[in-house]
Amino acid sequence: MSGLLELIDVQTYYGNIQALKDITLTVGEGEIITLIGANGAGKSTTLMSISGIVPPRAGDILFMGRRLGGVSPNEIVALGISQVPEGRRIFPYLTVTENLDMGAFLRKDQAGVKKDMEHIFALFPILAERRNQPGGTLSGGEQQMLAISRALMARPRLLLLDEPSLGLAPIYVRLIFDIIRRINREDGTTIFLVEQNANMALKVAHRGYVMETGRIVMADTAENLRNDEGVKRAYLGA
Repeated sequence: MSGLLELIDVQTYYGNIQALKDITLTVGEGEIITLIGANGAGKSTTLMSISGIVPPRAGDILFMGRRLGGVSPNEIVALGISQVPEGRRIFPYLTVTENLDMGAFLRKDQAGVKKDMEHIFALFPILAERRNQPGGTLSGGEQQMLAISRALMARPRLLLLDEPSLGLAPIYVRLIFDIIRRINREDGTTIFLVEQNANMALKVAHRGYVMETGRIVMADTAENLRNDEGVKRAYLGA
């Protein structure tokens, strides 16, 4: 199956430690794909390999058929891939609006940027209310909304989300996952979601992959994974 994004036998290392072992997966246009697994399984490394932060030593990553090997992280953003990192990493001393402007730094279409910012404020009304506040004064949930919004300001074809529910109160977890669905359904953005909360991730995803110690050990529809007894025991608390 070909797709918007393809990883083919990807191997990524930290020094002499191999973090990803022959990872092969596909993300189709318009899909929400989730990658679940325990801490240290290699999920975040997978995203960082795609975005060029930790380039693979072997294998291929293709985006719209183009090999990403040797392409710099900022060029990867320009091609249409944005990542929301684990821990949000907003600019705490910049205002909400300035953070959003940073997300659009590669864009030249000022009218489009302004329109997209208004769309963000419609999507996240709380950010509209706080548009002149420093990002560091927002709650954890609001900062996560800002981090997602900043990535969307690049107008990506593919949005990489790394643990978007981490450390959030349950009310914000539900809100963030509702927003993920909405971004995918209304804006048509393809989403590759790495998430510790496997139950919520599999509820919003179309398909999923299970990762253990740097390898993909299972791939199926999200519904089938949710109903799999092994997945239930290992990741869903059942």
